[in-house]
Amino acid sequence: MSALDQLSTMTTIVADTGDLSAIARLKPVDATTNPSLITKALIHPDNQAMLSDTMNRHQGDVDAVIDALTVQIGCDILALIDGRVSTEVDARLSYDTQATIDKALEFIDAYQKAGIDPERILIKMAATWQGIEAARYLESQGIHCNLTLLFGQHQAIACADAGVTLISPFVGRILDWQKSEQNRQNVPAADDMGVQSVKLIYQYYKQHGYKTQVMGASFRSVEQILALAGCDLLTISPDLIDELAHLDTNVTRQLSPDMVSTNAIGERLSLTETAFNQAYQEDKVTQALLPKGIDGFISAREELAQTLAAIRN
Repeated sequence: MSALDQLSTMTTIVADTGDLSAIARLKPVDATTNPSLITKALIHPDNQAMLSDTMNRHQGDVDAVIDALTVQIGCDILALIDGRVSTEVDARLSYDTQATIDKALEFIDAYQKAGIDPERILIKMAATWQGIEAARYLESQGIHCNLTLLFGQHQAIACADAGVTLISPFVGRILDWQKSEQNRQNVPAADDMGVQSVKLIYQYYKQHGYKTQVMGASFRSVEQILALAGCDLLTISPDLIDELAHLDTNVTRQLSPDMVSTNAIGERLSLTETAFNQAYQEDKVTQALLPKGIDGFISAREELAQTLAAIRN
């Protein structure tokens, strides 16, 4: 068995792409997208007819067009997989709880009108305090959420307390920060702060019986991925999935509920907004990466908006 086949017996593999041809080829259980991936998918020649039709229907309203295209690509992805797709709320709303809720409800309504069961949709938003509170409400209404741009334990604790369905800790971005801060070119998995962060979150969740699932994301290498074998889910780019498919090595399970010590992590916590913000101020990694990640998603949406405006004109 390839490393990918072995990993698939331990972990749900999610394709981190909006490329329909890659999804059709890889046949993942779930798929996740973000504005950068949506942009790449929409500029593909095969999607130009859909692009023109959507722009005509919305009379060039760029925000409405982006939302409609996001749902359309989500529907196209769901036609190719058996599981769920993550659909991301506009990152400009990351610090606005009510606006995030409203946009999520719009997406769910659009999917339902397209004949998609809401159970197959994960509403994806940044793990700010406001985003987590929006997810708390949405989950109470039966709408499942994927909290992304997650770098700190305080974010993970608040997400679990809010009853979030899924979190996406960004392994690779934490490693990038670590290399820069420590002036290191290579960091083994045993010292990899991104890998260790996911392991700690996983252990905390399993020890305290949370239903929130952990989906490692933003990988830089197959070594990082295999260091988290057994994690609930792993979202992986097509290139790294292909590398795993051609890798002939024994994969050892690194995470499972049975491996969690009942005394490993400490007590179950519930954070107030004040405590959350204090933890944020004490967490250099999250301070560096969360705003940067939100800005990156906003920039990707702006790039898509500019592309659509150029086509319209």
